[in-house]
Amino acid sequence: MPSVQKSIDVDVPLTTVYNQWTQFEDFPHFMGGVERVTQVDDTLTHWVTSIGGVEREFDAEITEQHPDERVAWKSIDGKTHAGVVTFHRLSDTSTRVMVQIDWETESLTEKAGAALGFDDRQVKKDLERFKEFIEARGVETGGWRGDVDHP
Repeated sequence: MPSVQKSIDVDVPLTTVYNQWTQFEDFPHFMGGVERVTQVDDTLTHWVTSIGGVEREFDAEITEQHPDERVAWKSIDGKTHAGVVTFHRLSDTSTRVMVQIDWETESLTEKAGAALGFDDRQVKKDLERFKEFIEARGVETGGWRGDVDHP
């Protein structure tokens, strides 16, 4: 099962970074291949992606969420994947965002892409675009401060 672990330092306060990350419907602004994310309820999101010409739709469940600390999720249908993003205060105006994603490759193309590091580069680019997005704005587009405990 492939796995990616990446981090980036963002020159924005921790709470602002965390709040922006909880705005899942804004993910298409900085995540490559993400066409649309719909927040169904506090813990359920519906995703539409198009990566390498392959379109997919799936639902993901937020399995754990603690304000200014972490958001964890797993798919509940479609392609098997799970991940966690954690937020670390570096200073009053700087935050480290750390992402870990694990997934099950389904096709030969996906297996080859994972072996060649395409997924690593995609996550790195997504984090760089997130950094540009939030630093350019300076403020979040919204925020959800609810707590979700791991079942």
